[in-house]
Amino acid sequence: MFKKWLMIFKKDTLMNRAYQRSFEMLDITQAMFTEAKESLRQREDSEIDLGIKETDKKVNSYEREVRRMVVNHLVVIGPVDLPSGLVLISIIIDIERIGDYAKNMVELALDHPGKLHGGEFEERISRIEEGLEDNFIQTKKCFEEADANIALELLEKYAWVNNACDEIVTDVVKEKDEHIKPGDAAALVLYTRWLKRINSHLRNITTSVVNPFDRIGFQPK
Repeated sequence: MFKKWLMIFKKDTLMNRAYQRSFEMLDITQAMFTEAKESLRQREDSEIDLGIKETDKKVNSYEREVRRMVVNHLVVIGPVDLPSGLVLISIIIDIERIGDYAKNMVELALDHPGKLHGGEFEERISRIEEGLEDNFIQTKKCFEEADANIALELLEKYAWVNNACDEIVTDVVKEKDEHIKPGDAAALVLYTRWLKRINSHLRNITTSVVNPFDRIGFQPK
């Protein structure tokens, strides 16, 4: 289905511009995530190299731009391309949400004294972070290539991430590591929940490659 929509994007100048803009948004939000993660988890000074608020505004402006281009295209062409337009709008909403969570991470890094260590959960959190880094790369690849096989493999490969995040949150709440200070515990719970949400939005984008519009965000049948 997505390959059919991809042909619609590529044959129309306005839709192709909107489609290409979505890739730019995905690249920007990946950079935001990486910068936010490094600031919170690897730096004692919480310095931010990327102007995260300005970058978030840029992502928001791109989202509005894509919406305008899709609507203008539909006004001219009519409802025949409505499904492909709705899919693209759905995708950019997910991308914009990723940028929001990256911004939240930066705000947490600025409030948190020093770098955030996961205590006895450190190894599990690091594995989740590594998974998300790869998930960004693979999501963009399957999105660009409209490859359903890659999408299905990717959905299976990182199906564990959300459950792993939930388990960490539960263990922190149950004080499985009694040496974690209250401030660190609160930060860990927030950070882990945001990792889960970013993974969920990446998975939503991936499902758009294999699912019809009404099932985007759900497991393929």
